[in-house]
Parts: sequence; structure tokens; C-alpha cells
Amino acid sequence: MSSEENQNNSSAEGERPQVSVVIPAYNEAGTIGELIRRVLATDLDKEVLVVDDGSTDATAEEAEKWADRGVRLLRHAENLGKGAALRTGFGEARGRIIIIQDADLEYNPEEYGKLLDPILRGEADVVYGSRFLGGPHRVLFFWHFVGNRLLTLLSNMLSNLNLTDMETGYKVMRREVVEGLVLRERRFGVEPELTQKLASGGWRIYEVPISYYGRTYEDGKKIGLRDALWALWCIVRYRVAD
Repeated sequence: MSSEENQNNSSAEGERPQVSVVIPAYNEAGTIGELIRRVLATDLDKEVLVVDDGSTDATAEEAEKWADRGVRLLRHAENLGKGAALRTGFGEARGRIIIIQDADLEYNPEEYGKLLDPILRGEADVVYGSRFLGGPHRVLFFWHFVGNRLLTLLSNMLSNLNLTDMETGYKVMRREVVEGLVLRERRFGVEPELTQKLASGGWRIYEVPISYYGRTYEDGKKIGLRDALWALWCIVRYRVAD
């Protein structure tokens, strides 16, 4: 029996998998199938949960095609935002470690090994994949780069962390960490909220370099100026006011 079949059988028999990959997805019909294929190709004992966040395209239908490979589809009747999708996915995840995976192919599942390594060695509770620590990346959007740097700087000032990439889409956490989180943000504000709450919890946080293939708005990129301004508020709110 192959390792992949063992993974699927482990989940079917109700045993807790090593890893849960939680994939929030909104209108990603063009990429979700390829993303799932790449995730399933990783050599891990895993379960894969796709949270379709009220998509108006064929995202859910594309994800459903992988049901016979053990992929679980969770659906929102309307678009609630990435934070809400993560809460849904976290609530259903059974793995000992949780990986957040965006559905847009900007992040490479082949790098799960380096993300998991500090946790598996017992040195970390949380791992951030940093786009700014030297990994290869597509060259795009100077002002997005500046915005990410400024948001990370403010977040670090209030949390007393020294992260290089607070807004990264690759965040990996031990199950105990996820179970202790009470998240409120529905949209992209969940990124600064997570960081401030992880800092407040005193968890051991590591960063590792990752590659990054950023999308243009023509490709379907969704985060914008409004989300950056809201992130500023979330940094202050969840460190000072909350």
C-alpha cells in the first residue's frame, strides 16, 4: 500500500493525522484544482480541508472533484472573509499541526517540510514563512512591499517580536495553539489579529524563508488599500484595546 493510501486510510479510520491543511478559498476556480494536486503530492500524513467562502464561480465544484482523494469541502452560503473561513476550517481540523494554505498558488506546498521542521524538532509552537528572508520571489508592487514592511514594523513595536513578514499567508501552528485562539476578524484583518494574540500567548514563534509567486490584480489578487488601513487598526486593537 502506498504512503498516500495510508494517509487516506488513516483519516478514514478516525485517527488524528499529523497535519491539517486548511485552505480558505473565494473565487479561485482557476487555481484550486492545481493547488489541491500539489498539496496531495506532499509526503505527509495529512488531511485537506477546503473552505469555500461563498464563491460565485466554480471553486466549490472544482474542490469537490477531489473528494475521492479525501479532500473535505466546507461551504459558506455567502462570502464572509478569510478570517471567517479560517475559523470554520480550524473548527473542523483534526491534525496535530495546522497549516494555513492560500488557494491562489502564491505559496508552494513543496516547502511544507521547512515550515514544519522547527515544530517537529520541538523548538517552536508557531512558524511563519517569510517572503523577505531571501527566498526566490516574483518581483511586483513596490508599494505593497513598503506597506507590508510598515505593518510588520508597527506590529513588532507593539508585540515586541522581530518578525520580517507579519502578513505572510503561511502560518503553521501546533494544535494546542489553535485551540487557545479566539478570533474575531472576518477578513484579512485576521493576519495582524493572529500575530498579536500569538505574541500575547507567549508561544515560541519561528520564521523560515519561503519562495513567493505573487499575483497581479489581473490575476485575481484581492487584498488592497482598505485592507491595509484596517490592518493598522487591528494591530492596535488586538494589542492595546483588546
